Amino acid sequence: MSLRYYIFLKDILVLALTAFGGPQAHIAMMFKLLVEKRRYITEQELIELNALCSVLPGPTSTQTLTAIGFKIGGPNLAYLTLLVWILPAATIMALAAVTISYLQGQGISLGFLRYIQPMAVGFVAYAAYMISAKVIHTKTAVILMVISAILAYFFHSPWVFPVLLLAGGAVTALRFKKHPLEKDKRIHIEWANFILYVAVLVVAAVLGAYTSSLPVRLFENFYRNGSLVFGGGQVLIPLLYTEFVDFKGYLTGEEFLSGYAIAQALPGPTFSFTSFVGNLAMRDYGIAGQFLGSFVATVGIFLPGTFLIFFVIRFWDELKKYRVVRASLEGISAVSSGMVVAAAILLYHPIENTFLNFGIVVATFCLLMFTKTPAPVLILTGLLLGFLL
Repeated sequence: MSLRYYIFLKDILVLALTAFGGPQAHIAMMFKLLVEKRRYITEQELIELNALCSVLPGPTSTQTLTAIGFKIGGPNLAYLTLLVWILPAATIMALAAVTISYLQGQGISLGFLRYIQPMAVGFVAYAAYMISAKVIHTKTAVILMVISAILAYFFHSPWVFPVLLLAGGAVTALRFKKHPLEKDKRIHIEWANFILYVAVLVVAAVLGAYTSSLPVRLFENFYRNGSLVFGGGQVLIPLLYTEFVDFKGYLTGEEFLSGYAIAQALPGPTFSFTSFVGNLAMRDYGIAGQFLGSFVATVGIFLPGTFLIFFVIRFWDELKKYRVVRASLEGISAVSSGMVVAAAILLYHPIENTFLNFGIVVATFCLLMFTKTPAPVLILTGLLLGFLL
């Protein structure tokens, strides 16, 4: 493996340990590290890949990073990228699940994390500005951005995300004649990963229905959720609460919310919260059973999106040669930027609306915008202030 690949994986590890705030904040850090600093890909390529992954079900940030790894070093680097990105947060959430009862019993406060959420909103606001500045160049794009931001703000159904993205793409696809023709537009599609995705879904559903094995049923539950969720971890959370707290009773509401608070304060993929849920679902099986629960939950939730991005990324560059597809990317990118604007507003809602919290959002945005302060420094400063104040 070349030195460039090692450097790339080190950068992915840096993101895994410092990327707070969900997929919208993650994209801001990808811009800073992978595009502006390292130049692994161009700004436009990152915007297009992120929009593509937003259309697919599954964890958007994870799929985007996996796709970048694939473009740089093929399947092997993509698999390593996936592991390096997922492991830190999933491991921490598994350990958090093991200790959550102790924390509750001792009444230990998580108050030192209170500055992280408004800082995450600042990251999302910065991502909204950066993406908009890169992709909004026409009146049509402005209109699509505004409409998608309004609809994404008021309608939280997981199906809103892909519908808006496809609708935005369809609007600008009508102007495909403005794009030059390209030759050699043959597309070679390798179906293996798509067939594997469907086969695992069917086999897991059958085994889940007819087996009494809890790990198998947990894998089916999470694989199904990973196959149906559009829009990232924020959409996944209410589905998990309904299924595992209200319906199946694997966790109490208090445990679920305590775990979610910890997950919100951790860097890396939001979907890693499933490691916590799977762990506590298996608490009657001892420590080994709990870690098995974390493993099957994590694999189950991330596998569908991984199969799908490996399927699509292989012919994505060929697909973009079609004028209709290239034209549609303008609308998809504009809608994607509108969604990030809506996310910045929505993520601020759960936070207490105080002058201090709003000031932290503005200060984080300004530091990202006007200085070269590294994101890890900002996050560590927020944690330190939480301990001291």
